[in-house]
Amino acid sequence: MARSVLVTGGNRGIGRAIAVSLAERGDSVAVTYRTGDPPEGVLGVRCDVTDDAQVDAAFAEVEQAQGPVEVLVANAGVTRDTLLLRMGTDDWDTVIDTNLTGAFRLVKRASRAMLRARWGRVVLVSSVVGMLGSAGQANYAASKAGLVGFARSMTRELGGRGITVNVVAPGFVDTDMTAELPEQTREDYRRQIPLGRFADATEVAALVAFLTSDRAGYITGALVPVDGGLGMGH
Repeated sequence: MARSVLVTGGNRGIGRAIAVSLAERGDSVAVTYRTGDPPEGVLGVRCDVTDDAQVDAAFAEVEQAQGPVEVLVANAGVTRDTLLLRMGTDDWDTVIDTNLTGAFRLVKRASRAMLRARWGRVVLVSSVVGMLGSAGQANYAASKAGLVGFARSMTRELGGRGITVNVVAPGFVDTDMTAELPEQTREDYRRQIPLGRFADATEVAALVAFLTSDRAGYITGALVPVDGGLGMGH
């Protein structure tokens, strides 16, 4: 059954792969983006998830074009990496507001229609860094770890209405961002991964496609890693 899907940050990297995967299975897919271009064949909606009014307007546009959002993938995120003693309050606030509070805004807005329909799928895109920690990424790690507690609270609030809320935690993924890292840095990261390679974005997308399907109706409140074994034990 085709569903109305919204993927935030769906113009590049993991978000783009997720949007393409869900569109290919026949869903009506919309993506939010701030720069660049959305994938072909999906509805592109400009939206800054740190702005309540823009989030509400984005949902209204999606609802008019393809019906109420039944599947939400909260993927939009930013980094402001620096060591704690150099990290300004703005560095902290920007990352928390986008990655964590942004997810709150999205889920709150999406849940209205999902509660009425008594069905919904929510996937929050976290990171292995939220489980392991990372020097120079205290703000990013905190925001990504916070998604787990938020998702599990939403699981308890919304589960009785047939809404599942899960968290996907990618490790190092081959994207434009990781491609810009020095080769020695990439090799250092690769040596820490039991599978000895970075993920392809389509491998994350495949998991999201499953978690947002009817077949995953009894999986909720889960934290599922896609990290090649890097975060084992967390």
